[in-house]
Amino acid sequence: MSSFNRRAVLLSLGALSACGFQPVYGPNGQAQGLRGRIAVAAPADEEGFALVERLEERLGRPSIADLALVADIRISEEAVGFLPDGTISRYNVSGRVDWRLARAQDGTKVLTGSERSFTSYSATSTTVATIFAQRDARRRLMVILADRIFQDIVLRADAL
Repeated sequence: MSSFNRRAVLLSLGALSACGFQPVYGPNGQAQGLRGRIAVAAPADEEGFALVERLEERLGRPSIADLALVADIRISEEAVGFLPDGTISRYNVSGRVDWRLARAQDGTKVLTGSERSFTSYSATSTTVATIFAQRDARRRLMVILADRIFQDIVLRADAL
């Protein structure tokens, strides 16, 4: 049974390479030329810090930054779960990031985009636990949005 699984994996890898699949960070991959080229604007708050941190993980810290990324973050919360006594038990956190990638030397826009997503957290009986759950939800949201921005940039990397 395990030899069948290995054969299936090897055949699927062969099929992927035949269809033009290429790793993003591999030789001649779309993201290879982006690593260290994009400077993300300094964060203004905790959510911005989480977004910048994740983007730098994916894009690399800028060494020769000829491109600048600016992101406008908007976050809203909505109560979605209620206990029988009317107490809020769950929140949805929605986020939207409008971003612009421009040439660093003259500010010419190269790419723009907008990403949206949401996550949730539970409100517990203690204030401290609820605050930590809220912070964690907002951080998770920023990671999701940063990954989507990265994917969008990599998919359109040929425009750079």
